[in-house]
Amino acid sequence: MKFVENVKADVTTDIVYMMCPMHLLKLEEKIKELDDGQILEIMTDYDGALEDIPGWCEKTGNEFLGMSETEDFYKFYIRKSVRLETEKVKRK
Repeated sequence: MKFVENVKADVTTDIVYMMCPMHLLKLEEKIKELDDGQILEIMTDYDGALEDIPGWCEKTGNEFLGMSETEDFYKFYIRKSVRLETEKVKRK
């Protein structure tokens, strides 16, 4: 696991105390709202996110920047991937 410090997120989403699979559902919802290259910070206390969020990033092509840990929750940092224009057109 890659630990990071002082990452400047563009958007923060707090899903502490939410049950699985909210960490992935909220992640997908919020990443769609970002512009390419922006950074999302997800705060969660769900231990499964340690594997799920990096795996989701790999699957979707978004960049997993790393995580940090507090006493009560984890913070995950994801950069929305810059998609080629041809990929954007295919999705429409």
